[in-house]
Amino acid sequence: MRVIIGADLVPSTQNYDLFEKGNAEDLVGEALASILRKADIRVFNLETVVGSKGRMIKKSGPYLRCPEQCIRGIKAFNPTVLSIANNHVMDYGKDGLLETIRIIEANDIEWVGAGENSDSLKKSLIIKKNGLKVGIYSCAEHEFSIAGPHYAGCNPYDPLYSFDDVHELSQKCDYLIVLYHGNKEYYRYPSPEVQRVCRKFAECGANMVLCQHSHCIGAAEEYRQCELVYGQGNFLFYG
Repeated sequence: MRVIIGADLVPSTQNYDLFEKGNAEDLVGEALASILRKADIRVFNLETVVGSKGRMIKKSGPYLRCPEQCIRGIKAFNPTVLSIANNHVMDYGKDGLLETIRIIEANDIEWVGAGENSDSLKKSLIIKKNGLKVGIYSCAEHEFSIAGPHYAGCNPYDPLYSFDDVHELSQKCDYLIVLYHGNKEYYRYPSPEVQRVCRKFAECGANMVLCQHSHCIGAAEEYRQCELVYGQGNFLFYG
């Protein structure tokens, strides 16, 4: 089983035209496109709203959104799963989130990490491939995008629930990947708190824990036979 986990994927004004053409080689080159094609499972963090619906929420920091036609380039990478538990998925409110999910589903791509409220969150999924079950659990630190009982958003990291969720999922799959959207931007080392969180996920049954969001390559360690990576950098993201 060959699994490739791409970091932050965001179409930007500099490459909208290439995404709209839908050619993977134009976007990342033949060598990387060939590596992606050879994988059994491809996972990316889609850190943007897709489409034109919704209005800007009140927040600090940049707002990320791309035209619906950019899904052609995203689909060209043949993603098995798009994780949308991140700090930008709610930049344009509930309507922006639901439009993004609609476009992803219309292109026959699996997704994980968000929902209309905290009771309907799609926190995880299991991919069955080559006789194996690969579990993916996706969550994000608390910023402007997390879901609540009465509002949409992404799956929040919550010490009262997240560790139990991972333990339960570990009993149902052969290999479990946790995608944790958090840590300090542009800093390659984990905070003591993030390290404790990632190690706890390992104790609860994760085989790999990947921290995304830092936008730089991070440190890594092995803990209880679990690979912990504290930052992947970006897969394709101008900014």
